[in-house]
Amino acid sequence: MKQNRVLIITGGTISREFAGEYLKNQKFDTVIAVDGGLVNARNLGIPIHYIVGDFDSVPRELIDYYRKEYKSVIIKEYNSIKDATDTHIAIDLGMEQNGDEIVILGATGTRIDHTLANIHLLYLPLNKNMKAFIIDEHNKIYLINKNTTIYKNKLHGPFLSLLPFTEEVTEVTLEGFKYPLRNHTMKIGDSLGVSNEVVKERANILFKEGILVVIEAKD
Repeated sequence: MKQNRVLIITGGTISREFAGEYLKNQKFDTVIAVDGGLVNARNLGIPIHYIVGDFDSVPRELIDYYRKEYKSVIIKEYNSIKDATDTHIAIDLGMEQNGDEIVILGATGTRIDHTLANIHLLYLPLNKNMKAFIIDEHNKIYLINKNTTIYKNKLHGPFLSLLPFTEEVTEVTLEGFKYPLRNHTMKIGDSLGVSNEVVKERANILFKEGILVVIEAKD
């Protein structure tokens, strides 16, 4: 069955070389450019369906250009004084598309507060049983709330870290990892799951209750 995939390009750091190579082999049904992410989307030559944000970090002439030249693009402008970030608004819009998967580029960068907030925003699609990933040149970040199988040949990088998103993640068992676990309860403040490695063709992350942050990483 064909998946309905949503791409969100937001205003953090994007390696043009990485993004171009990554997008070459990907197909998305809906593309949402978020504020300053519109600059990256245009530079990458990506067809856009929506532009959202308060537009405080994108040239006004670029918004006007899309408004004039691309009549099919839906532009949603918001007051800068609001209770949700532009990326939050884009994720809500992405979920409204009844997508199976959301991929977010530009969600990491120099602003650690924004990066942390964006990781927390992954909870919204998770709560709707939708897959959602933050991807950059070095990391692929997502949340899991159920047993998950990882395939070594599909990893974003050689390292895989697991951190508790909820206060506790109970009875964690890791199979096929360099550092296995057996029925270990991971708690907030626990760094035990950092920088593990998958050593078998497939590895299993098993647990009873809770939510884990998964980070597939490379240097």
